[in-house]
Amino acid sequence: MMNKEEVKQQVLSAFEFRRAIKSYDADKKIEQADLDYILEAGRLSPSSVGLEPWRFIVLENDKIKEALYDISWGAKKQLETASHFILIAARRNARYDSPIFEDLIKGRGMTPEQTETVLKLYRDFQVDHLEIADSEKALFDWTSKQTYIALGNMMTAAAMIGIDSCPIEGFHYGQVDDILHEAGVIRDDEGISVMLSLGYRDHDPKRPQSRKAEEEVITYFR
Repeated sequence: MMNKEEVKQQVLSAFEFRRAIKSYDADKKIEQADLDYILEAGRLSPSSVGLEPWRFIVLENDKIKEALYDISWGAKKQLETASHFILIAARRNARYDSPIFEDLIKGRGMTPEQTETVLKLYRDFQVDHLEIADSEKALFDWTSKQTYIALGNMMTAAAMIGIDSCPIEGFHYGQVDDILHEAGVIRDDEGISVMLSLGYRDHDPKRPQSRKAEEEVITYFR
């Protein structure tokens, strides 16, 4: 078993290895066991109030990929070359009084009194604190934020075993939603949040990784 310092070095090395890969070696495929591991890292990710308002769709249908190609300007090379392409969908209309919260409460086996208390807490959270309960867009933005936690964990998990990735926002959200809904890829209560390509880079990046200096992004307030 690795000691703490070895684990820290392994994690930081994975972050240094990871780049936003635009083009992959199309002949190299990720083994199913490795893909399962990456998806499990997403499934085990945390989310606000434990809602898990996401679904990870491994897109293997060439017809749908072709339909997405022209409206996904940030994913053209990845759609053509990635070993695997994942669509991350977020739940819509996730209000405190919606079915997704009902399912969450049922899964926790609470008493009626506990349920009433928790639902009031969630109502106050969405109505008074976040102020999102009356806005479909704000509710979707909130659930989409949660998907990015899973997205980051999947990319890190991939990098730790030498698999490349690229998160993708460069597409027309409304048109992608229309295509995916019509094809039955996503449900009426879902919307596309972000895409993720996975594979093996076809060349080494020429420039070193660039990040802001520590003093620009880390502040201790004492």
